[in-house]
This record gives sequence, C-alpha cells and structure tokens, in this order.
Amino acid sequence: MSKAQFTNPETPGYVGFANLPNQVHRKSVRKGFEFTLMVVGESGLGKSTLINSLFLTDLYPERVVPGAADKIERTVEIEASTVEIEERGVKLRLTVVDTPGYGDAMNCEDCFKPIIRYVDDQFERYLHDESGLNRRHIVDNRVHCCFYFISPFGHGLKPLDVEFMKALHNRVNIVPVIAKADTLTLKERERLKRRILDEIEEHGIKIYQLPDAESDEDEDFKEQTRLLKASIPFSVVGSNQLIEAKGKKVRGRLYPWGVVEVENPEHNDFLKLRTMLITHMQDLQEVTQDLHYENFRSERLKRGGASKVENVEVSKDQILLEKEAELRRMQEMIARMQAQMQIQRQGGEEHV
Repeated sequence: MSKAQFTNPETPGYVGFANLPNQVHRKSVRKGFEFTLMVVGESGLGKSTLINSLFLTDLYPERVVPGAADKIERTVEIEASTVEIEERGVKLRLTVVDTPGYGDAMNCEDCFKPIIRYVDDQFERYLHDESGLNRRHIVDNRVHCCFYFISPFGHGLKPLDVEFMKALHNRVNIVPVIAKADTLTLKERERLKRRILDEIEEHGIKIYQLPDAESDEDEDFKEQTRLLKASIPFSVVGSNQLIEAKGKKVRGRLYPWGVVEVENPEHNDFLKLRTMLITHMQDLQEVTQDLHYENFRSERLKRGGASKVENVEVSKDQILLEKEAELRRMQEMIARMQAQMQIQRQGGEEHV
C-alpha cells in the first residue's frame, strides 16, 4: 500500500498567507453574526411594518394597539425580540428593540430616559462580561443601530425629536427615517429632507455617517455609496401585502390612483435603507465598539470601575472569593508538581 505524500498546496514562490481572509470568512460563517437594531418613534408611523418588510419575517404576531384613553398616562416600554435568520448558509441572530409608548403620553418630558437606561445597561452588561473570568461566550446585546422615525405630517423635527437625538447620539448610531413617505409628494419629500438635515446641523446632532468608499473599490460601489449618502434621511414605505402590478406580484400599497411599490427606488428609499443596513452592518458594529462603547468604558473606569447593572449586582466580595479560590487551586497544583518532582528525585538517587 503506497504511503500518501503531502504536497505543497501553494504555488512555488508563495508562502500562502494570502488565504487568511478565506479562513476568517469560513470561521465567521460557521460562528454566525449578531446584530441589534432599535426602532424609536411615535405610534402609528409604521415601525413594526417596516421591520417585518426589511427582514421578511413577522416579529410582532400578537401586537395589541392601545386606544387613545390608554395612551394618556402611558409609559415607555422596552420590548426586545430575537429571531434567527439564515440565508445561503449564513446565520444572523437579529435582535429588534422596540419602544412602544414613546411620544404617546400627554407629558413626554422623560419618555426617552428608559431608552437611554436600556442602552447604558447593555454597555454595562458587556463591560461586566468582558471583565469576568470566562470571556469565551460573550453575548453582544449592545444596540448597534437606531432607526429614529420622524413623522411626515410636521414641518421638520419636533422638540421631542431634537431632545431624544441629542441625548442618544453619543451612545448609539442614529439613522433618521421619514415614515409613511407615500403621504408626501416628491417635492414635499425633498423639502422635508432638506429641512430635517438643516435642523440636525443647527442643533449639533451627530447621526450615523456612512464611510467613504475606498479608492480601490469598483465604480458601482462608489456610486452606490454616493446615492445612499444623498438619500439621508431615508423616506420609506412599508407593507407586507403582495399585490399585482404590471403583471407581477410585488409588496406594496394599492390606492385608487395607482400602486406604491415598497422595493421600487423611484417610489421610496426602502431599498436604499435596507442596502445601507446590510452593506454597512459591520461598520455599524465597529463604530459601536470603537467609539460608543469605548467612550462608555473610559467614563465608567474614570468613575472607579463598573457599577451595578439593573438586576445584575456585581459583588466585590464574590470577585475576591473567586480569585482566592483560583489562587488556592494554583497553589495546590504547584504543591502536587513539587511532590512529584521530589519522588522522581528520590527514585533516581536510590537507583544510583
């Protein structure tokens, strides 16, 4: 039986580290990806419909819409829904954080504080897990992106919109979205976009900035990036209904005067919003890690380390006990090794 011989998998003259990106790709696909998206805006702006349209799934099968009387004293709730999506062998663990009750009550003065507290709590949990003894399986629930829904019925940003974005822009990547764009004409849409951008600049609000395309990227990607940047804030229409238009089934809304197609870039920016989210998902995670989380971490360390998270008390005594137990285990292991060496030394002397 002939013995199998090992052959050089690389072309002569090459070491082979050019294949490292393929190894990273295979490992990433096997591990899967995690992403957390927050949606914030007043009730009735189509947040749930848009999210279901974006990911072709039903995240809110049992949603109950409260009546006007219930909204008077309504407080903001935080609802996190996680769904596992698989496409062409790539797994995505998507968490969508909804904020029902935001902007609904008569007094909205403090309605965004629970949202800020939730974002900070996720940073705190990640910091606690990262500082723990077992860091192998850390679940990343930090909010990587926030779609902020702006009403199309006003003349720009409301005071609540300004206050919320100013309070949150140093914690999370904010992407402004004009909801229900089919209620506006094309001219009204462009006018509202310019007005919102002017007010964002006037109030010093920092929204998520798409990175420039690299010089070695192809021209199609450069043009796509340019169009995405020019479309901010995205004006979108959401729908989960399939209707027939021009002899084919499309997702859209049927009106007496015609059909608004959700995925038609001439009708709205839905396709651009989805493209931005998918093609820049990695960048959104990196900005969260390198900018927002690092700012939070440095501030927390300046104030003397991690404080308690809601429902998660970090006990100093417990940490000390764990470290003492680990130290005892190491001392016992060293003592056993020394005993074995002593026995071996004595055996060698007897043999001589």
